[in-house]
Amino acid sequence: MLEKIKALSKSYAADAVANRRHLHTHPELSFQEFNTAQFVANRLKEIGLTPQEGVANTGVVALIEGRNPESRVVALRADMDALPIVEANDVPYKSQNPGVMHACGHDVHTSSLLGTARILHELRGDFEGSIKLIFQPGEEKIPGGASLMIKEGVLQNPSPASILGQHVAPNIPVGKIGFREGMYMASTDELYLTVKGKGGHGAMPDMLIDPILIASHIIVGLQQIISRNRKPAAPSVLSFGKVIANGATNVIPNEVYIEGTFRCMDEEWREEGWKRITKMAQGIAEAMGGSCDVEVRKGYPFLKNHPELTRRSKAAAIDYMGAENVIDLDLWLAGEDFAFYSQVTDACFYRLGTRNEARGIVSGVHTPTFDIDETALEIGPGLMAWLALEELKMS
Repeated sequence: MLEKIKALSKSYAADAVANRRHLHTHPELSFQEFNTAQFVANRLKEIGLTPQEGVANTGVVALIEGRNPESRVVALRADMDALPIVEANDVPYKSQNPGVMHACGHDVHTSSLLGTARILHELRGDFEGSIKLIFQPGEEKIPGGASLMIKEGVLQNPSPASILGQHVAPNIPVGKIGFREGMYMASTDELYLTVKGKGGHGAMPDMLIDPILIASHIIVGLQQIISRNRKPAAPSVLSFGKVIANGATNVIPNEVYIEGTFRCMDEEWREEGWKRITKMAQGIAEAMGGSCDVEVRKGYPFLKNHPELTRRSKAAAIDYMGAENVIDLDLWLAGEDFAFYSQVTDACFYRLGTRNEARGIVSGVHTPTFDIDETALEIGPGLMAWLALEELKMS
């Protein structure tokens, strides 16, 4: 079976690349993946499947039934949304939607799962059980398409015993795969601060309550939340990526807006962190004569890979790829809404290497120059098919 899957994956690679390039050329933002969902549904119909459309509005679900289809079910997930980034790559498949780009590899995830679907449908007479395919919207935006798909019953009727997810890894050479048992990715919360003071002429600071100065102290001071309250061995991140102060060289505004992210791998510390951030930001502002409104938008939970499932998947990947091509991953403080699935059922989220330094394919995700070595699409579909079939064998 392994060699048959490898052969099918290689023979369908050109189709996977074509699908990826179409998706990359026509990216859509989170929860706006209408054309993407239609494209996916059409491809599934061409394979011979009957997809369920409109799950969580733009999600697509399909079921591949083997022999004795109710014996065991394994779910496979791909996300479909793109990011609000202007693409800088000069490639034939460059985004045609201004300001929107598949800069996180979701085009790869979707095309890879379409390839997996084609392989598994062709082999449906050779395995027992069923494979549930989940093409999910809105991974990049709170509340996360995964949470909405779960609420609409994607993990029911039938309920999978486990779920596998695959993500591109631009830091891993193409041809290699990465796994990590247990805690892997962080919870992600969004922070929105409004610092209020009294604006006026920059030449008369004694007449003002400067919200820019207050905001500066808040940004610096809040770093103590991590450096002096959290154990160094327990990962946590507090970062601010957006500050808006609509003044001028000689104009101090009334308000400053700050946006950031808080990430960790401990739910108890997560809630404590929210309280500390709020208390310190408000305290600093009040001590300097102003005020600060703090809004914490709860995002995704931490992602935990089920240890036994991950060990099995890693062993199966070694059989498929060779031990030299399967590596162990470090903790990653990025967030993923696949974490919602990991809170409900046994889950394994692994990484597909896409880097090729010789070809200059080295840019990270969420950058305008992100791209992949498309030979990864000779590997991804077949590997996921193999992992799914190995998991169906579990009793």
